[in-house]
Amino acid sequence: MTRRRPLLPLPAVLLVLAVPPAARADHGSGGGGDAGGGGGRPSQVRVAGTCGKGASAKLELKRDDTGIEVRFEVDRRRGGETWRVVLVQEGQVAWRGRGPTGAPGGSLRVTRRIRDLGGAERITARGAGPGGITCVASAILPG
Repeated sequence: MTRRRPLLPLPAVLLVLAVPPAARADHGSGGGGDAGGGGGRPSQVRVAGTCGKGASAKLELKRDDTGIEVRFEVDRRRGGETWRVVLVQEGQVAWRGRGPTGAPGGSLRVTRRIRDLGGAERITARGAGPGGITCVASAILPG
């Protein structure tokens, strides 16, 4: 008699597929030296996000002596929409708020400074707009 391996429950599989993998891309100091990175570690990371319904997103993380600057940008090409944004650092909400897309280009830009917890840090930005449109970007800033 052969023994069958149990299958993963469907909700667990869907959760794994829904969460984008952390990205490491475009490491560098942006031409300004190592800006507090020390020891050759990248002090800046930029990644593209994933969005629905014609939007696009970018996430940029910069580490310096005063913490980590997080920039999250959503391009929607529609001005005057209100978006909810959440910044998550190492699984904890670091900031949440709302902001409008600007006219005429329809971009939403959120810039916040968060605490540097030390070591490599995973930071995720999630934006939710009208009609259920969402954008998510996640990156790891090496320690």
